[in-house]
Amino acid sequence: MTKKEVVRRAKELGIAFIRLQFADIHGVTKNVAIPVRELEQALEGRVVFDGSCIEGFVRHEESDMCLAPDPGTFAVLPGVAGAPLEARLLCDVRNPDGSPFEGCTRSVLRRVIDDAHEAGLAAHAGAELEFFLFEANANGQPTTQTSDRGSYFDLGPIDRGDIARRDVSLVLEEMGIRVDATHHEVSPGQHEIDIASMDALGLADALATARVVVKTVAARHGLLASFMPKPLLNQDGSGLHIAQYLTRDGANAFYDAADPLRLSETGLGYVGGLLAHARAFTAIANPTVNSYKRLVPGYDAPSYVQWSQRAKSSLVRVPSDRPDARIELRSPDPSCNPYLAIACILKSGLDGVRRKLVPGDPVEISLSALSDDERAGLGVEQLPASLQEAVAALDEDLLVRSTLGDHIYHSFREAKLAEWEGYRTQVHPWELDAYLSL
Repeated sequence: MTKKEVVRRAKELGIAFIRLQFADIHGVTKNVAIPVRELEQALEGRVVFDGSCIEGFVRHEESDMCLAPDPGTFAVLPGVAGAPLEARLLCDVRNPDGSPFEGCTRSVLRRVIDDAHEAGLAAHAGAELEFFLFEANANGQPTTQTSDRGSYFDLGPIDRGDIARRDVSLVLEEMGIRVDATHHEVSPGQHEIDIASMDALGLADALATARVVVKTVAARHGLLASFMPKPLLNQDGSGLHIAQYLTRDGANAFYDAADPLRLSETGLGYVGGLLAHARAFTAIANPTVNSYKRLVPGYDAPSYVQWSQRAKSSLVRVPSDRPDARIELRSPDPSCNPYLAIACILKSGLDGVRRKLVPGDPVEISLSALSDDERAGLGVEQLPASLQEAVAALDEDLLVRSTLGDHIYHSFREAKLAEWEGYRTQVHPWELDAYLSL
């Protein structure tokens, strides 16, 4: 929609407030609500906020930032009967002079999409968003308790979680986000919503929206939604599988019917780029200390830098039973900033296309059963085993660093190393159980 169409639509629907939303470097959604009478001014970029109060933005002496709403993201928010009707607009963050702010994570993804367009390519992706729905305690505090004993694809309704998941899907559809499927996942209390393929920026917007919707709808059902990657011991964690493809002149650039794997040279190069930069973009796609408790052998999550057609624990998977070519990256988790994660993933794949990287033969065997020497003989590296190791890998990769830009790279790095240090210096219950009585 154009700016005029947004204003007209808001008035026709009787919208009372508009929430202008944007993400900080960690992907946390921030917002300011304005009455609808201020909408025209907001669409001209005249809403100013204090950037020094936002994680990873600017110092106090450089604090003024402006919001630039994207008219195409106008959507009515899920409401409560009797409450004023609200809508939202997603925003880019700009400097007071109107130039893009170097810490705007949505703008980072825009730049990578522009790089793809310069190469004659358009980026598309869909996602499988996994999350947990838990009970709150008597004081309303979060717990990891659930009355749900369902497992993969179980038929509901088993508990309130199934109904909440259904309602989330309905709200997303009402907001213009197409849901391909929704189902119970492997672990108790775990659910998945599959978001249909769309352009890369649209998917990042959809994921940012979906996380807010999941939490909002879950709370209305008396549940706590968690995007923590690994909240339960000895259970599968939550992933964010991203299925990607590029088009050239409207046709899938990854597809080659004559190839045994149905992958073109462009598709093979894209896989090669993902594998080449995987250790570096892991810090962005798996940005918490807890993320690395999911990326371990024995579960569906990947722990090695490999690609395959069938192995569910593979980092990159190219299913052979699809009529077209989609390249699925299975390492990201739902705690990531979707704009930064998709930007770094896409840039890595494009680098492989540009350099015509060859990923080697797909590896279908279980790598966790091999020795380190056997894996080295196959040329297989391990993904970072900790947030500290992931940040070190990011430090060494100039392409992923340049994708983020200096401002976001240094802000993100500083925040994550501080997070690691806080975790490293804590005494955890496991240590007390193991060592206190020695």
